Amino acid sequence: MSAYHPDRDQLLIEDVLAALGNPVRLGIVRELDASPGERTCGSLPLEITKATATHHWRVLRESGITREHKVGRAKAVSLRREDLDTRFPGLLTAVLAATAPARRA
Repeated sequence: MSAYHPDRDQLLIEDVLAALGNPVRLGIVRELDASPGERTCGSLPLEITKATATHHWRVLRESGITREHKVGRAKAVSLRREDLDTRFPGLLTAVLAATAPARRA
């Protein structure tokens, strides 16, 4: 059974903002945005349990922020930036800019 991915015209601003409102998910999106293309779910440096990570990946996918598919035994994930930028122009760029990680001195 294939995982649910909403179509571009089904993306809802409230779902996207709720997903981006969590610091872990925002960090995942920031990592995906920094390296366009696909990544495996396990390739991101998350300091959370596997069950918690699975929850965050599901929220991102179901809100329409990411797309995932199986590659062998792994899941490849990519940011749906084009869909997000088409549906909500400038939103992702503004959220990422407004929530830039603190710089270390």
